[in-house]
Amino acid sequence: QLQLVESGGGLVQPGGSLTLSCAASGFTLDYYGIGWFRQAPGKEREGVACISSSGGSTNYADSVKGRFTISRDNAKNTFFLQMNSLKPGDTATYYCAAERLGGCARRISIPPFDHWGQGIQVTVSS
Repeated sequence: QLQLVESGGGLVQPGGSLTLSCAASGFTLDYYGIGWFRQAPGKEREGVACISSSGGSTNYADSVKGRFTISRDNAKNTFFLQMNSLKPGDTATYYCAAERLGGCARRISIPPFDHWGQGIQVTVSS
């Protein structure tokens, strides 16, 4: 069974840091493009960051550039989102996703991602 499982979410104060992890099982991530998305209450799901299968291409939403870093460890079949300088506006449910084309588009959109995690809450509040 193909599965993605997020971990590492929680409550953090403004200016703090969190690292989200996403572990894959039932398939290997080597040839997949990887992405992180988030959805705040009452808002649409938005793409946050992506990385290509080779790791050679990354893209970020303007709202997180310079603060978030996406990375992957194919040997561990896991990928990460390092989040620094967190703001209350970053509060959302975060989802990891994978797509078999192996790419990472400048505009990070839901298609072509076809494997999704269940989501994990990140709350930035004092």
